Amino acid sequence: MTVTAHIDISTAKGRKIVRELEKNKKIVVVDNPLPVGEDGLPIKTYSPEEVENLVWDKLSDHYGVDVRKL
Repeated sequence: MTVTAHIDISTAKGRKIVRELEKNKKIVVVDNPLPVGEDGLPIKTYSPEEVENLVWDKLSDHYGVDVRKL
């Protein structure tokens, strides 16, 4: 038998429950689905490298020079 539970990890009690479940790796599988938007499609996520490049590009546009070379 498989049980699916939705646990709100934004609360301390929810995080505690998930930590306790994760201790039983042989019988518990924790699935973290991608967040979905109001339209039901997955929300676009960015890697840290992509975010860094976006920040550098924004700064370069703002100051009018390539700040990576300064």
